[in-house]
Amino acid sequence: MTPAPDHGHDPAPATGPGPGPLDFQLVLLRRMADHQPGPVEDALRELGVSRADMREANRRWQAMTHSRRRGAGPRYRSVLGPPATTGERRVGDLVFEAQSWPVPLWPDLHFEVLSAPGGAVWNAWLVRAPGARGPALRTIEDLRPWSCTVDEVARAFAPARPMEGTAPTRWQLAFTAPDAEGKRSPYVAEFTWGLFQRLVP
Repeated sequence: MTPAPDHGHDPAPATGPGPGPLDFQLVLLRRMADHQPGPVEDALRELGVSRADMREANRRWQAMTHSRRRGAGPRYRSVLGPPATTGERRVGDLVFEAQSWPVPLWPDLHFEVLSAPGGAVWNAWLVRAPGARGPALRTIEDLRPWSCTVDEVARAFAPARPMEGTAPTRWQLAFTAPDAEGKRSPYVAEFTWGLFQRLVP
């Protein structure tokens, strides 16, 4: 699935003294390239950058994440700028600060960071943007790469069971869903940065 056109975005090489919003989109794509190389190539062309730019952006991001000069929460703000939305999110008995930023490659999505009291980041992933309508998920055929988020799949095919992914930015979700003929079967979906990538074979 090709990302939606990035209206108003000025493509530029991912170069410079440190990561910025364009670099961050390349970091997201770098993790997705393992399972969705075709859409990632389309996205790189959309952004006007190369795979080498993507690798370099990821290298800079990794160097930044291993630096002790700033915590994870301030790191996102330093790269993405002031958040577009802020608020509180309750997860069970815990209350988190929620901040989100638009992601030009996916106009209907925001990148959300949930921080615990004290600033420690509890979660960071792609979510549906405020006011944007998500896909209608009724059968397993409705799950298409990059079309839906973890929360949307979990709600559509409840009850779903979260599972540990194969990397820190990956999640898996086990659930039962019908096919187009109505036959229900168990599935495991894999997500990168909260965005659906594939059904696990």
